[in-house]
Amino acid sequence: MKLRLICKSKIHHATVTGADLKYIGSIGIDRDLMDLTDIVAGEQVAVWNVNNGQRIETYAIPLPRGSGQVVVNGAAARHFHAGDIIIVAAFAVTDEVVQPRMIVVDAANRLLQELPAHDVSELNMEILSGR
Repeated sequence: MKLRLICKSKIHHATVTGADLKYIGSIGIDRDLMDLTDIVAGEQVAVWNVNNGQRIETYAIPLPRGSGQVVVNGAAARHFHAGDIIIVAAFAVTDEVVQPRMIVVDAANRLLQELPAHDVSELNMEILSGR
């Protein structure tokens, strides 16, 4: 068995709605977006700031459904500000094919489009089968 770290979830082009330096760690994400991408409370996520290139790893906490809120907390708030565009990704360690759940959101963090997973899944299959 060969385990690999495979992307399972991605929220593309979310807009940071707040940054709270005094809150202890995490990124708060509208619960609807978490559900659409199969990110659960406490799950480790990578957060990539499209505006300035900063990258962090933290854990996700749910914010109210339909709120459109995406709030970066703790020390990372020094590098992520309201209005910044980010990508949030989660990964799974597996030896199985993963059907990633990836979405693109608009400036208000509402679903614009679900990204097709077939290209990524085919690539997963090739990697996992050793081709």
